[in-house]
Amino acid sequence: MSSETPTKSPEAADVPPPGPAPVVTRVPQGHKRLLTRRDRVTLAFMAGVPTVLHVALVWITAIASIALAFTTWDGIGFDSIKWVGLDNFRQLFTDNPQFWPAVQHNVIWFVVLILIPTPFGLFLAVQLDKNIRFSRVYQTAFFLPVVVSLAVTGFVWQLVYNPDTGLINSIIGANKPGHYIDWIGDPKLNLWAVLIAASWRHTGYMMILYLAGLKGVDPSLREASALDGANEWQTFKNVIFPTLRPTNTVVLVVTIIEALRAFDLVFVFNKGAQGTELLSILITNNIIGESSRIGYGSAIAVVLLVISLAVIIPYLIATFRKERRA
Repeated sequence: MSSETPTKSPEAADVPPPGPAPVVTRVPQGHKRLLTRRDRVTLAFMAGVPTVLHVALVWITAIASIALAFTTWDGIGFDSIKWVGLDNFRQLFTDNPQFWPAVQHNVIWFVVLILIPTPFGLFLAVQLDKNIRFSRVYQTAFFLPVVVSLAVTGFVWQLVYNPDTGLINSIIGANKPGHYIDWIGDPKLNLWAVLIAASWRHTGYMMILYLAGLKGVDPSLREASALDGANEWQTFKNVIFPTLRPTNTVVLVVTIIEALRAFDLVFVFNKGAQGTELLSILITNNIIGESSRIGYGSAIAVVLLVISLAVIIPYLIATFRKERRA
């Protein structure tokens, strides 16, 4: 009797035995980090330092100013801080002869900026949008005053208004004894003289804003208006200008902020005296002036902050609503 071991064919050897499929387990290869430790330290430093500076110089100082507005403090030692409640605001609104003229001058500043340099900046933007020759040169020339520091601008215009050697008096012949025109010292003239310098700078700012808005206008609107037989003025009035509504909102907010934070030009001209009082000048004179009244100056700063927020908050609300709809 011979016993033979059965042999399996290669096909049968490759067939897996019947039953549930084997569970394949994968060995974890580890999490590959995209940022090294050095990268994380660098990012933390780059984001942390500006954040700390912003919180320290903006938020903490703003909160401190609000708190100090209800106190009296001469700035020497924290022990001299005394709580007075609303006395600073009561004195500000009733007893300060410079407060309401300063508010009036800030309002005049806004009205002049919105009525003179803003339309002129729009006019320049419309002309430059036509792709005329040397357009880049003109844009640079008109925008240059915006880039230059306001303090430098004030010094330049101070030379222009100089009674003896100034450009304006030399042209009109008012630089001779007995015929001087004191553009800086005369309370009836100095505010308007400063506003001319401010308008000169503000025009370039408005030109760039409107030029950016005009570049975003759909060219098909102009073509459709031309096919309807509208002339250039009718096209601008009925087609182009209504599409600049978002730009007009930005221009309005920027102009209000510029009017409220006006300081450099006036301080360089005559330090806000004799007819050029502004809220920013009053804040500076009370906080770092000869008689340091930090609590009183903080009260003026709070008033300026409330006026600014009354303009900024509605603009932010409208912007956020528009983004949600989009």
